[in-house]
Amino acid sequence: MERLLWVLALAALAALVFFGMRRGWLARARRQAAELPPFPERPADPGAETLTPATGMYIGTTSADDWQDRIAVGDIGHRANGTAHLHTSGLLIERDGASAVWVPAESVVDARLDHKLANKVVPGAGLVVVTWRLGDQLLDTGFRGDDKQAQTEWVEAIRSLPARTTSNESEDG
Repeated sequence: MERLLWVLALAALAALVFFGMRRGWLARARRQAAELPPFPERPADPGAETLTPATGMYIGTTSADDWQDRIAVGDIGHRANGTAHLHTSGLLIERDGASAVWVPAESVVDARLDHKLANKVVPGAGLVVVTWRLGDQLLDTGFRGDDKQAQTEWVEAIRSLPARTTSNESEDG
């Protein structure tokens, strides 16, 4: 009988922890929904693809100044396997079982290879991270491609998008 009480107490504690985590996630989503404008919709015709699509994993989107501050609005905060497409008008990440993420070219500030984003740390510089502007907020969106050799090419191609702004231009404007 004593063992049963310990098991029940442990199960109740685990349920309380999961309840608290879920409640915190929902509170974060509500707060961010009030602070952020709506995420851009994928255009009907995004233009020509500039690179061969890359398969891999969408890691997440965070505030640009904090690699652990995951954006939780809608399903943007959910990791998912997917395919990245670079078009002349922006970056499209089609995610399996989740909505697509569209980053318009005019919103892109920079791109880099990194080893951490959204509470995910990988060895070496294994993530393509795109810094972009949503309203007044700078965000980082990360994608880990299956082909690690192509990631530098992706960073350079994103940096050369025609409508890309630089952080200096956006601060001056």
